[in-house]
Amino acid sequence: MQVLSNPPSGWPALVLNADFRPLSYYPLSIWPWQEVVKAVWQDRVDVVSTYDKVVRSPSMEFRLPSVVSLKSYVDQDRSPAFTRFNVFLRDGFRCQYCGAHSELTFDHVVPRSRGGRTTWENIVAACSPCNLRKGGRTPEQAGMPIRRRPVRPNAYQLQDLGRRFPPNYLHQSWLDYLYWDIELEP
Repeated sequence: MQVLSNPPSGWPALVLNADFRPLSYYPLSIWPWQEVVKAVWQDRVDVVSTYDKVVRSPSMEFRLPSVVSLKSYVDQDRSPAFTRFNVFLRDGFRCQYCGAHSELTFDHVVPRSRGGRTTWENIVAACSPCNLRKGGRTPEQAGMPIRRRPVRPNAYQLQDLGRRFPPNYLHQSWLDYLYWDIELEP
């Protein structure tokens, strides 16, 4: 075990709901080590797994948690917020006209100038060139079919979509709790 007197800002902990599923996949529910130590001290979480890193106070030694679970279940069955990020997540971070990943913005399928509203059912992710090309027309008028009609997702659908976009950093101790599209060993 490596003992450090001044731990760096790294070593985040994966935060699981009381049912041992992550609170969110994208962004992944992680807390900085300082928040996790505080939550453990306040008895709000159970430590599931630890790093080999230790922090010390004058009276105690503490292994940094790498995975914690909340003691109280947080209901995940709420309507997701209508945000630019969630629209991009729903649409797989792809332009719904050409499939591009870059220069994403959002587009009103029925333009506001024609009475279109800013709702889940009328907004799609679009790259800047497609958005400019479509202009104030409908997709049919512009000859730009939508790859997938926009719908209001529920929280579970967004969570499932978020699983497809793992973060750049995954600690080994987190893998048992993250259900990425990994083939399980028989």
